[in-house]
Amino acid sequence: MKKLIAMALLACIATGMNAQDKKGTAEKNKPVFTTIKENKITSIKDQNRSGTCWAYSTLSFFENEILKKTGKTYDLCEMFVANKDYMERAILTVRMHGDSQFSQGGSSEDVLYILKNHGICPETAMPAPGTLTGDSLANFEEFFGVMEPYVAAVSKSKAKKISKQWQKGLQGIIDSYLGECPKEFVYEGKKYTPQTFAASLGLNFDDYVSITSYTHHPFYTQFPVEVQDNWRWATSYNVPMDEMMKIIDNAINEGYTVAWGGDVTEDGFTRMGLGIAYDVKKVRSMAGTDADRWFKLSSTEKKSKLDSLGVDAPEIVPTQEMRQEAFDNWETTDDHGMVIFGIAKDKNGREYYMVKNSWGEYGDYKGIWYMSKNYVAYKTMSFMVNKNAIPKDIRKKLGLN
Repeated sequence: MKKLIAMALLACIATGMNAQDKKGTAEKNKPVFTTIKENKITSIKDQNRSGTCWAYSTLSFFENEILKKTGKTYDLCEMFVANKDYMERAILTVRMHGDSQFSQGGSSEDVLYILKNHGICPETAMPAPGTLTGDSLANFEEFFGVMEPYVAAVSKSKAKKISKQWQKGLQGIIDSYLGECPKEFVYEGKKYTPQTFAASLGLNFDDYVSITSYTHHPFYTQFPVEVQDNWRWATSYNVPMDEMMKIIDNAINEGYTVAWGGDVTEDGFTRMGLGIAYDVKKVRSMAGTDADRWFKLSSTEKKSKLDSLGVDAPEIVPTQEMRQEAFDNWETTDDHGMVIFGIAKDKNGREYYMVKNSWGEYGDYKGIWYMSKNYVAYKTMSFMVNKNAIPKDIRKKLGLN
């Protein structure tokens, strides 16, 4: 019995030492970043179970713009934007007899349009996200489960003529889940409407433009990026990839942030805070795995091998042609919106953008992601930026004053 106890004790010690070794290795391999430039941002938020990254990221971007220009910190209301936007999207879907996507997603241009045409209110002027349904954060599962069939029933109606009563019914659904948008409210002792509050923020909403980089349209022209969530068909300025990256770098170095939209479904975008444009062929070689063996691995096994390399993972060097091909063959998809606010480098000297996410303080960096410049060059769909953050020579090519 004593021998068994002794053996068990030795096993426990060995297991503990092994666990410590693994933990030590993990800590040793954990990426450490050195900040090169970091601009001020407002607090991290959590969109939770709602497809509203477009609202969270773009309002965060505008909060940063206000902070830069006035030094004041605001918490603007995402549910106000969602309330107005979903009704307008439903109206278009009905107008198109259902031949327009009605979904939770959107774009930065949606937020800009709402600010210009409806105004905005602070977070405190509407119910906190999720509270009307007993949640502590936004949860759109039931909300869209009710709303989507409603909009589909109207947009696909066999009636020869429809009334506007459906809009009143839909607005009731939206208000029930998100809260009714206030016509007036008091903020810091002063009465506002959403329009006067937006006007008080100190921003010129005509200063904001969208940038993209694809070859199926001429450079230095504008076109609507052809993705379903760009349902307003808002246009972006089209520039070569190298100039797209120069705009981001110049914006950060001049103290601005960028409302980024792009693809986060790649293996290189980890859930722990990294975005790396893996060169899978080189990774296979480093892992001692030939192509046949690699393709037989499960997705979990592949991801484990990729993630184990961390910032030592080799990257592709994206080209304009690669960007276009990935867009055309559906490899690059319109998934997520975040805010680029800084530049950092790893131990190897590789540079990354510091990116604010809207998943709460999730990941190794408490809600911040480090996306390599190669990843951003390859997987950017479009981004919104203050036109004054664009280098003068590029601004001149675009005809921006």
